[in-house]
Amino acid sequence: MITVRPAGDRGRTDWGWLDSRHTFSFGEYFDPNHMGFGALRVINDDRVAPGGGFGTHGHRDMEILSYVLDGGLEHKDSMGTGSVIRPGEIQFMRAGTGVTHSELNHSKTEPVHFLQVWVVPAEEGLRPAYDQRPVDRERAHEGWVTLASGHSGTEGIALAQDVRLVMTLLSEGRTRALELDRDRRAWIHVARGTTSLEGSPLAEGDGVAVTGESRVTFDGGDAELLAFDLA
Repeated sequence: MITVRPAGDRGRTDWGWLDSRHTFSFGEYFDPNHMGFGALRVINDDRVAPGGGFGTHGHRDMEILSYVLDGGLEHKDSMGTGSVIRPGEIQFMRAGTGVTHSELNHSKTEPVHFLQVWVVPAEEGLRPAYDQRPVDRERAHEGWVTLASGHSGTEGIALAQDVRLVMTLLSEGRTRALELDRDRRAWIHVARGTTSLEGSPLAEGDGVAVTGESRVTFDGGDAELLAFDLA
């Protein structure tokens, strides 16, 4: 079964300096029909104005991934980690027993556009951890690249959950199949661009729930896609 959640159906938070679209319930946006998808709890599509950002705040017992699409995201946390995440990179923070951090637009003149993803860990009370890695965009033009995974021995950031996050870059005239286990499920997020999935058109911000399928195929367009393979 393939079910499309259009970008326009997402929740929204607009604080002036922040324009955030919520695939699943978050903050003041509550939809009992969209509380997450398996262990995938949050996909926030955030645009932060120049000089804006999230001041120091706390998290615990959550696997948090930040994927920058445009601009630079400045990160500082109570583990002593500080960095600027830019397009072509993915950042990970394990909140575990508790961390505080800030996320600011690194630029005073240009906005930053990023996705923040939360995955519920399989175990609470883990030791906080941090990771940041480049994305192999050259390989992504040819197939799916693993960004993060809870499966030992696979590439990418190590997650404390049975989830695998992959991405690909599609161009006009190309097709790309995503192989799946019928007993698992997948959530696909169109980070940007347009494509079609089994004949259904998809645009930036659209999400797709996939259950009971062994393969789905994307056809053409010019798109950047993230796919979560979930128990």
